[in-house]
Amino acid sequence: MTSVSPLNFVHKPGKFGDYEGKNEEKLLKVSEVTKLLIFQIAKYKNSDFNIKKIKVDNLSLPSALKSSSNSQTRILWTGPDSWLVFSSNLDLLKKEMNQFDELNFAITDISHSRTIIEIEGDLVDEVLKKGCPLDINSYKQGDCANSVYNGITVIIDFISDSPKKVRVSGLRSFGESLHHSITDACLEFGYKSV
Repeated sequence: MTSVSPLNFVHKPGKFGDYEGKNEEKLLKVSEVTKLLIFQIAKYKNSDFNIKKIKVDNLSLPSALKSSSNSQTRILWTGPDSWLVFSSNLDLLKKEMNQFDELNFAITDISHSRTIIEIEGDLVDEVLKKGCPLDINSYKQGDCANSVYNGITVIIDFISDSPKKVRVSGLRSFGESLHHSITDACLEFGYKSV
């Protein structure tokens, strides 16, 4: 079976908005992130398992509103005793599954349920402020937050401060609307779709 990305029919390469006469290196960059394994880790409320014993791809499960990462994997805290793992290592879940017994954890592969849009550039915060009620200026590299973007429930992963880079992920069924909302917010500044 062939996998089709959520934005296959809408995300096209090119330059859009107010880009003319601007340094191409300074333009916002918008891209779809695909070919990732995504799974949720949820520790049951009645479990007294010490999560500090868990390592996923040699990463600890992060604390509230934080992420942990290496070159292949990012783990985001999504709520009390709940995390999302994003990895380019498509076999990671099979490798790590033995750590999670079914008395203490629920592990769910949600790889095909998400749209992930990456935005990079100096004006990323301004794009986020147009649709998100969070105090964007207070978030830095390594932070993450559940929120909404123009009414669409999203998770925002603050990947880097220099260059400024975030990933916004939402449910696949809202992918085209999320893409339209983000790219519409980028038009004022000009952006490059890659």
